[in-house]
Amino acid sequence: MKRLENGIAIVAVSLLVLLPTLEMILRAVFRTGIFGQTAYIHHLVLVIGFTGAMITAREKRHLSMAAVGPSLSPQLRTVVRTITSFLSSFVCTAMGWSALSLLMIGFTADQRVGVLPLQLFVVVMPIAYAVLAIRLSSWAGQGRRTFLAISIAGFAAGTFLGFSSLANMVFTLAEMPPLWVDSVLDLWFRIIPPLTMPLIVVLVVSAFLGTPLFVVLAGTAMLLFAGADGFLEIVPNEGYTVLTNSNIPAIPLFTLTGYILSESKAGERLVTLFRALFGWFPGGMVVAAVLASVFFTSFTGASGVTILALGGLLYYVLHTRGAYGESFSIGVLTAGSNIGLLFPPSLAIIIYGTIAQVNIFHLFLGGVFPGLLLIAALGTIGVVVSLKKGIPSLRFDGTAAIQAIRDSLGELLLPVVIVGTYFSGLTTLVETAAVAVVYALFVEVVLKREIALREIPGVIVKCLTIVGGVLIILAAARGLAFFIIDARIPILLRDWVSVRVDSPLVFLLFLNIALLVTGCLMDIFSATLIVAPLVIPLGAYFGIDPIHLGVIFIANLGLGFVTPPVGIDLFLASYRFNKPLATVYRYVLPFFAIQLVIVLAITYAPFLSTWLPRLFGAS
Repeated sequence: MKRLENGIAIVAVSLLVLLPTLEMILRAVFRTGIFGQTAYIHHLVLVIGFTGAMITAREKRHLSMAAVGPSLSPQLRTVVRTITSFLSSFVCTAMGWSALSLLMIGFTADQRVGVLPLQLFVVVMPIAYAVLAIRLSSWAGQGRRTFLAISIAGFAAGTFLGFSSLANMVFTLAEMPPLWVDSVLDLWFRIIPPLTMPLIVVLVVSAFLGTPLFVVLAGTAMLLFAGADGFLEIVPNEGYTVLTNSNIPAIPLFTLTGYILSESKAGERLVTLFRALFGWFPGGMVVAAVLASVFFTSFTGASGVTILALGGLLYYVLHTRGAYGESFSIGVLTAGSNIGLLFPPSLAIIIYGTIAQVNIFHLFLGGVFPGLLLIAALGTIGVVVSLKKGIPSLRFDGTAAIQAIRDSLGELLLPVVIVGTYFSGLTTLVETAAVAVVYALFVEVVLKREIALREIPGVIVKCLTIVGGVLIILAAARGLAFFIIDARIPILLRDWVSVRVDSPLVFLLFLNIALLVTGCLMDIFSATLIVAPLVIPLGAYFGIDPIHLGVIFIANLGLGFVTPPVGIDLFLASYRFNKPLATVYRYVLPFFAIQLVIVLAITYAPFLSTWLPRLFGAS
């Protein structure tokens, strides 16, 4: 099973890189293209997302908000794991039935992706949910008997929740449906509505005990639709819709680019370069560390990955080899990890632009200056601390600087390649992402020879433990977002706010608070899908520039990741630096305060986000 999953995922990712690249070559040389290549690319992401979700479950890497679970006694932890495993199996089973129903009644045999049947791609959804139900049942880790008990109980409960989908399949496929199906369905419609809200509360509470975030989002969406009209197929259908969106293929491609860089010695070369360029002035090493973090986060799309991948190296540079204290080093590295979300090719900006229907190129430009302000703020702290404590600077060595530039030139040119191809209009966003992967492979495999060809499949699989977790969250969050929009909640919220808030400044203050809390509790991708539809109409009502609103959104959510007590980056920093959470809180708090001031400046000074896009034609 492991080899099959890995093989399918590796082939799908390889094709996702190859097809846009071939399309560009054919278009440039022969003025033609590949028949159906866009449809192939979109549905390859569907396969990658759900296969990656299975791999992520296998590696026990699905994102959760386990703020309470780790602090419990062993006995209570066992109980908590049993409950969260049951809930995960329960929700995934229900999702599996609804995805199977969607496959059978939502798509016809004559629908094609290029020359291949569409159902050949969609079948990955029910298969993945079935595998997830089994694997998440095993997370309780209490032996085969407990695993079987959780699996059976989760299957039974999930089958009951998904019974309307089972009934839909029976009504569609059977010429004479059994009478008992109608009777059970009537009972289902009487039992489910009163259980909806209590079960949602249980799911939300379980999120803080370790239930994977995608399970909480998908389960909440399923229960809401079950209590409303019983048409559960909407949830997997919305997952299918979002994963086959035209911009989503950029997510796995840019993430793979970041992983290729992190698996090579690119991080060490960049740190050496930044030390050579900035280490001669007080605080220069802090600037170097922050720039290295920004570079990696902008490509991986996940600040937590930067903490895990570069945290040890940068901590060694600042504290072990340098003269900066432990508290300062851990604080600045944790706080600086999220700034890259504002710089191209930020995946958060891509998703926000897709949801808000704002020009992604203009959003990229809008984030540049606010991002530079955040870098300057942390750099200034580094300068002050260095001068106050008399930390010696490095002697500038022109020869060493030139050599460092030569050594890292391949990595330095990567942003130039991305900006040059995409911003010039030569390539689409997805083609630009494919170019980034090919370029990174060329540099690290061919020129530097730091990654062997036989190691590339392993890099892809490792990358998928992040990509799979992110894409399955997007699929789950889209179903919940659909219910929110369908229930007219954004409009109702706009009307409620318009009666009680008459000042754009007051609205922005409330928005800051709401987004900080959201950033604490959710990852940036699901938060964007769920919260953005609520925020965008309010921004329009108060006349907030769409680009400015997008930058506010990303900057606040990024800051939420380091907001005590439950910012996700705080947990990752605690793990990476082997420090208690309370200690990490104390270390990060001064940097959080400085970043909060900058984020408030970004919020209340629109020109910081809009002047650069307007230079390039944004209205």
